[in-house]
Amino acid sequence: MDLRLDRISHSYGPVEVLSDISLDIPAGEILCIIGPSGCGKSTLLRLIGGLERADAGRVLQLGTPPPDCLNPLTYIFQDFALLPWRSVRGNVSLALEDHALTASRKAEIITDVLVRTGLADFADAVPKQLSGGMKQRTAIARALAVNPAVLLMDEPLSALDAQTRELLIDDLVALWSRQRFTGVYITHNLGEAVRLGHRIAVLSRRPGRVREVIEIGTALDSRTLGDPDLDAIQRKLWHMMRDEAAAADRELA
Repeated sequence: MDLRLDRISHSYGPVEVLSDISLDIPAGEILCIIGPSGCGKSTLLRLIGGLERADAGRVLQLGTPPPDCLNPLTYIFQDFALLPWRSVRGNVSLALEDHALTASRKAEIITDVLVRTGLADFADAVPKQLSGGMKQRTAIARALAVNPAVLLMDEPLSALDAQTRELLIDDLVALWSRQRFTGVYITHNLGEAVRLGHRIAVLSRRPGRVREVIEIGTALDSRTLGDPDLDAIQRKLWHMMRDEAAAADRELA
């Protein structure tokens, strides 16, 4: 399913957060959105997901979700959003409880996503027994359980240490390679953006506007840490953002 953002603008009271955002996100591609702090990245994701309504413009869903899709749009959050009293299996099953599925079908789906995310041996563990990376894998498994047409990711790796973040980048690429979902990925981390994005939309300081969209030609599943071409793109992005990021930091201080 394709997404089209058509001239999105949004304000909170007198504060204009987003201005005239237009972007196309083709089916099966991941768009990373970066920009200075406070430029409206997370607000834009909420507008795409229908958690808020834009003051102006439209979010269009083009085409049809796959036939076994239970939720066309599904989130992965920064803070995992797990229920602490439920096991890994129980947290994943939460996504299926409002759907008219047989118990055997639910069990089949849960087993599949736990295997795909490397959690099969941890199905009965509760969140307090898990590392940060395993908690986020549980959140990813829960999102995948509904076979979303579009995966909305709001800085999902920012709370993790560098080694765990690299492992989960590899995991996300492997999951995408197996079943090519459409993704919108919000991040402050330029390294994540060049590893995970087919294209990268750079937003300006608030109110956020699209400054440029950078296309990365390298195949997603062939990118590696330290690739000189990706490093060059990352430097270009930082050069583009540096002054506005510094100004935004002074605004928020």
